[in-house]
Amino acid sequence: MGGIASNLLSVLATLPEGVTLTAVSKFHPVEALMEAYVAGQRVFGESRVQELVAKIPQMPADVRWHFIGHLQTNKVRQVVGRVSMIESVDSERLLDKIDAESAKAGVVTRVLMQLHVAAEETKSGFTPEELLDYFRGRRFESLKATHICGVMGMATNTDDEKRIAEDFESIARVFDTIRTEIAPDLRGFDTVSMGMSHDYPLAVSCGSTMVRVGTGIFGEREY
Repeated sequence: MGGIASNLLSVLATLPEGVTLTAVSKFHPVEALMEAYVAGQRVFGESRVQELVAKIPQMPADVRWHFIGHLQTNKVRQVVGRVSMIESVDSERLLDKIDAESAKAGVVTRVLMQLHVAAEETKSGFTPEELLDYFRGRRFESLKATHICGVMGMATNTDDEKRIAEDFESIARVFDTIRTEIAPDLRGFDTVSMGMSHDYPLAVSCGSTMVRVGTGIFGEREY
């Protein structure tokens, strides 16, 4: 595990100023997370509620946890108030549940809306048209305890760089359209989370402001 700190620093060295690194720590032990923490990393991404809840008390209090996996509505209550951001809001039903639970808990939850542009049917999220429609209808105005900070998306799982770049460009285009044309008055809507270990440099060149890197820091997952 000695390479975690140097892997982390190598990844950080490739990121331009203004791009946040979420270290994807799912399936990795707390010892591995601590190595990254000691090297300066503060934002960690988890995708399973049970694992997240178990790790939080074992890590320093200034860690900013991001939930990055598919979140079931019946598990929202366990996550609200414990994470700095939910990056994977893939339906209005989930968003409304997060809002209701956040209001109950007396907290404001920061979220990203997940866009589905990839070829795989298994990936979830809003289609570009559904998301644009949500903002055109200004349905975000009914949220009481949720702050939409931007969008998140994944590219198609392929070796075709052209297709990956096209996916990233579509995600960035939806973000720009919302921010500049549809809801320019929306404050704090400034995050485009896209790019993982294998494709984050391309994502950054397409406008990503937050990348999710796991294998590139921690090595292969320990199942």
